[in-house]
Amino acid sequence: MSKIYLTLADGFEKLAAGYRALAEEGTSPNPVNEPPTKEEPSIDIETVRAVLAEKSRDGKTKEIKALLMKYDAGKLSGVKPEDYASLLSEAEAL
Repeated sequence: MSKIYLTLADGFEKLAAGYRALAEEGTSPNPVNEPPTKEEPSIDIETVRAVLAEKSRDGKTKEIKALLMKYDAGKLSGVKPEDYASLLSEAEAL
């Protein structure tokens, strides 16, 4: 049984030495290769509000209200920020 403990201790010593060497080099043990994320231009509520107001002036008030209800909101302030892009694209298509 003591042989098992000695083997485990040796393994942990080697592991610790490896991590120390990585720390001295300044690298991480498992570099994550993440693909570069596409940064979509953030769309703020004011941009969406401007497009909706323009469409409303063009006589599309009912369609705008239907769009807002589609996003579970009776008004623009109830729309989730992550839905602004899709709401904007649908509103522009009106």
